[in-house]
Amino acid sequence: MNWAGLYTVLSGVNRHSTAIGRIWLSVIFIFRIMVLVVAAESVWGDEKSAFTCNTQQPGCNSVCYDHFFPISHIRLWALQLILVTTPALLVAMHVAYQQHQEKKLLVLTGHADPKHMEEVKKHKMRISGSLWWTYVCSVVFRLLFEAVFMYIFYMLYPGYQMVRLVKCEAYPCPNTVDCFISRPTEKTIFTVFMLVTSSICIILNMAELVYLVVRACVRRGQHNSNPSSGKGSFYGHKLSEYKQNEINQLLTEQDGSLKDMLRRNPGLQEKGDRCSAC
Repeated sequence: MNWAGLYTVLSGVNRHSTAIGRIWLSVIFIFRIMVLVVAAESVWGDEKSAFTCNTQQPGCNSVCYDHFFPISHIRLWALQLILVTTPALLVAMHVAYQQHQEKKLLVLTGHADPKHMEEVKKHKMRISGSLWWTYVCSVVFRLLFEAVFMYIFYMLYPGYQMVRLVKCEAYPCPNTVDCFISRPTEKTIFTVFMLVTSSICIILNMAELVYLVVRACVRRGQHNSNPSSGKGSFYGHKLSEYKQNEINQLLTEQDGSLKDMLRRNPGLQEKGDRCSAC
């Protein structure tokens, strides 16, 4: 899988995330995806060929391997990372929609110049209103996916350990045979490491969820204490912001033109000084 493409998409969401969300994304890519790609894939690369049983019965090895390893660790971790990071794409789509609406607003108000359009792409979206609900839903889905995969790992591999020897009596094995797993200690270490990082991500998601709820409650309290401060819609606020920027720009231009006039006509400045002295 092209993990670099996924990182490119999620890095855009990272700009609009909270501080805890940025830490979560760093943990995902540094301690989970990089470890999975660089080290874990090589550890589990020979899991099928190195799984041997003390019998020559055709098909016994394959049946026993399928019984003890119904799904590969690598594929299960890859599926987990894909599902855990997918909810962040909801935030990316919502941010893209709001930016599109802002661009339409600029066109309607006559500010559709390249400078303003570039500012829309660069400025950070405030997590409030409908974007707050989208962000909270994405965090909740991340929590659910992490918890579900932790439970799946526990059901498939009790104790999260890779034993050295397993006994198999599945057909077509002639009797109970001993099967040996390659590098069980190394695989156990990687399994525990990936599960610990998954637990850290769960804690970060819970902390971010609490942070978002507390900040929303604080904003609601401030809004109730000062209702006039919260009047106006999101786009109305943006429109007034663009109007204020335009007024400031006009005042700056007028101030510059006045200084130019005074430089060209020193007599005007002397008259103004005499008037002020009077």
